[in-house]
Amino acid sequence: MGKLATIDVALDEMLVNLAAIVLRLSRPDMTRTPEARHALTQSVRQYAVCAARSTDPRVHEMKSELEKTLKPSLRIVAIDGVKVS
Repeated sequence: MGKLATIDVALDEMLVNLAAIVLRLSRPDMTRTPEARHALTQSVRQYAVCAARSTDPRVHEMKSELEKTLKPSLRIVAIDGVKVS
């Protein structure tokens, strides 16, 4: 394996590890404030930029998982027997 391939594999490993850290920090109890949500958004966007050049499927899977953390969770509320989402 050439030096560039070795570096590429090492970078992919670092990206996977970085995504795991950001996922842990994306928990609702960690992102309560607007500043924390903004920081999470910035981290996910920057990760996506880095992941775009990777050929490792794990990196792309982690990118998808991170992007899901930015989507608001929807709640179903029942009002007088009528479900409203």
